[in-house]
Amino acid sequence: MGIKTYKPYTPSRRFMTTLDNSDITSKPTVKKLLIKLPQKAGRNNLGRITSRHREAGAKKLYRIIDFKRNKFGVPGKVMTIEYDPYRNCRICLISYADGDKRYIIQPEGLKVGDTVMAAESGLDILPGNAMKLKNIPVGTVVHNVEMKPGKGGQIARSAGNSCLIMGREDKYVILRLPSGEMRKILGECMATIGTVGNADYQNSPLKNSKIKLQITQEGVQQDNIFIAWQDIQGLVPVEDDILLYYKEKAFYIPVNAFTSIEEKSALKSLAKEKGRLFHV
Repeated sequence: MGIKTYKPYTPSRRFMTTLDNSDITSKPTVKKLLIKLPQKAGRNNLGRITSRHREAGAKKLYRIIDFKRNKFGVPGKVMTIEYDPYRNCRICLISYADGDKRYIIQPEGLKVGDTVMAAESGLDILPGNAMKLKNIPVGTVVHNVEMKPGKGGQIARSAGNSCLIMGREDKYVILRLPSGEMRKILGECMATIGTVGNADYQNSPLKNSKIKLQITQEGVQQDNIFIAWQDIQGLVPVEDDILLYYKEKAFYIPVNAFTSIEEKSALKSLAKEKGRLFHV
């Protein structure tokens, strides 16, 4: 799993990033684990449209995930790693020794061919194994944590998230949640070892990608592209962003490339000083 970049065929394509899906090994193969959820399409519980111009959206099937991890003592083998349209992490298809097949959330480091198991206690601290919180050592990173025994995991289920076991107090286990909150959870609750996979999801969108911009008397450098002032034909502010024209090409500088308003003002002042600032 990584971040995929593109060749800058257009100005906006230069900064486009998406997730690399090379870790996905298969499409869904077990039909009984797929269900079609009813599409509300802007309707309330009476069937009346209360939010107009909303449609059902793209066709997608819900994957039934085993959040409870209550199949104790039966080893399971990871058969596939699949995409789930209803969540931002990957899911694994587990084939158990008794022939049962279930989906679980893919932890970081779990690969096809690995073996996982659930039990009350006594398992190795390996990604994908599930035990009761009271039997997991202090300092272990866990995910898919239950809030009530037997209800199924509700905490730390999205990509890259995890909880840290900080200590024990009577029948409770103290967890540090992804938000930083310290919370007591009953030791009878189940949790899965490891961190949820697909952590790069948090770094993939443009809103989180930091562009390196340097402005000097010699020119403007963005990432690994340097443009000298003598080659710059003009700078045109467009709303919050800036279009830079050079050699009959357009170079797009988004507002998130500037670390502060002062840096953006410095670029405009320098362009005005060199007679390169224009307005539309």
